[in-house]
Amino acid sequence: MVEVFKTNVQDMDESEVLIYIIQKQVPNSCITFDLDDCDNILRVEGEDISPKCVIDLLNTYGYLCEML
Repeated sequence: MVEVFKTNVQDMDESEVLIYIIQKQVPNSCITFDLDDCDNILRVEGEDISPKCVIDLLNTYGYLCEML
């Protein structure tokens, strides 16, 4: 399963920290940011992904995140 999100993450360092945090919540997943895209895309690929969990997690750290 692949979930795709629009975010306001703009910095590669921020994305690396968020990838680490998300991987703790969604183990065995492949997580990438495409910060060159106008929507600063976050892709989470794996089993048992809860889009609400990912959105809430990023919101907790002060980032906007919504499903595409």
